[in-house]
Amino acid sequence: MPHILVTNDDGVEAPGLLALAQGLRSLGQVTVFAPNHNWSVAGHSKTMHKPLRVWSVALEDGSPALTTDGAPSDCVALAALGLVPQPIDVVVSGINTTPNLGFDVTYSGTVAAAMEAAISGWPGIAVSLDSGEGERNWATAAGAAVTVTRLVLEHGLNAGSLLNVNVPDVTSEQVRGYRVTRLGQRVYRDVLIERTDPRGAPYYWIGGEPPTGIQEEGTDLDAVSHGYVSITPLHMDMTQHRLLDSIRRWLA
Repeated sequence: MPHILVTNDDGVEAPGLLALAQGLRSLGQVTVFAPNHNWSVAGHSKTMHKPLRVWSVALEDGSPALTTDGAPSDCVALAALGLVPQPIDVVVSGINTTPNLGFDVTYSGTVAAAMEAAISGWPGIAVSLDSGEGERNWATAAGAAVTVTRLVLEHGLNAGSLLNVNVPDVTSEQVRGYRVTRLGQRVYRDVLIERTDPRGAPYYWIGGEPPTGIQEEGTDLDAVSHGYVSITPLHMDMTQHRLLDSIRRWLA
């Protein structure tokens, strides 16, 4: 029976985590190990400057889980270093409450956990729902996660690889299918908000409107906007191979 490690960046009490764990139990044994609070937009953090605490909790359905005061990537690293003694076949991170499309993967704690899985030698899958406010179609995203995880368990992934999965926030019947995509281009509208504390000193927020993106065929942004589940393969080798010869010529 496959052993699946489930984590997230929204915290161990997040409804997306519960939906993911419940769905993946149809494929095998599930161990949940997630942060004790929200780490959204934390990126690939790893805790080296303070001790980490780990303790047991129960999910809303009564099933057991491990939690820590560390980051999503810490959950995977701690599991790899022996806190989860059973061999792990795949790590699935999510379900994130907002999409991780295009450049979002560089900020995402959800994707960071899947990256840590790849570093640890395990297949990693990050699952996100393209949702806004209000009710969310967790069952749709959980179903997509089960489908992709089953395929990864059957076929495997190349070393150092992970899959970034984004699911449209519609019912399962409204999903138009699956598309294998490349990363699109996000457009961020961040603004700097300056305020003053009670002692008169300035402090700052990075705010702004939600990001949009450039609609280009073949990208994750385009697929999700048209009702498809996007599956984007990523790799930990971020070398820009096309520049190697050019930079060698600079040095000649």
